[in-house]
Amino acid sequence: MLIVNCDDLGMNEDIDVAVVESIEVGIARSCSLMAVGPSARHAVDLLRRHPGITFGIHLTLVRDSVADQWGPLAEGVPSLLDDTGRLFTADERATLLARARLDEVEVEFRAQIDAVADGGRDDILELTGTLAAGYGLAVRVWLDEGRRRMRRRRGLPVTDNPFLDSFSVDVDTKPARYARLLRDLPPGLSEWAVHPSVADHRSGHGGWQVRRSDYEFLISPRARELVDGEQITVIDYRPLQEVWASSTSR
Repeated sequence: MLIVNCDDLGMNEDIDVAVVESIEVGIARSCSLMAVGPSARHAVDLLRRHPGITFGIHLTLVRDSVADQWGPLAEGVPSLLDDTGRLFTADERATLLARARLDEVEVEFRAQIDAVADGGRDDILELTGTLAAGYGLAVRVWLDEGRRRMRRRRGLPVTDNPFLDSFSVDVDTKPARYARLLRDLPPGLSEWAVHPSVADHRSGHGGWQVRRSDYEFLISPRARELVDGEQITVIDYRPLQEVWASSTSR
């Protein structure tokens, strides 16, 4: 089985459009909404118009780059902010994790979840699991140690195989690499985090080549032929969510 989840819904409208098409036309089955993203409202409007799309909440404490002007949704969370009063950039994760107060992380995470209705530190992972239980959600746990902890300490289902982030896949050889990965998909549950966008070189968006190549593969007839030919069951997070919810309600 394979989860193909589109990340970064709400980051910009080019991504929002591509995510919807990648699910409705392509092989993706779910997406993750960034409530702090500049186009989050646009993304929510799209989800309302496409009620068959399943989505989760992409909790984040960072913005992609200095060009992004994202701030937190909650007030009174100074340990999560850089000197400009915005969220730290992805390159500054170490600084963020060294100073973030867990109570302020919880306030911000709750604000992001409530606005719609990843790890690095063990206590933040545990907090995320606790919040998921309270809201009846499952958590994407992608680091190996985190997956072991969720299985061992909480007895909760997570993916069985190494997590694939599409930003780690070479753009020039991506179609061939994706095809090989689908043909050689191991037993158990795997997950791909893909990042589709309709943007091109004119957009000015960083990483557009990665995102555009994801989009083109996901909606391609070749992708559908591979999934069907290899008899791969592509799912969203609902089966895991049901088990998480039932496990934490007992």
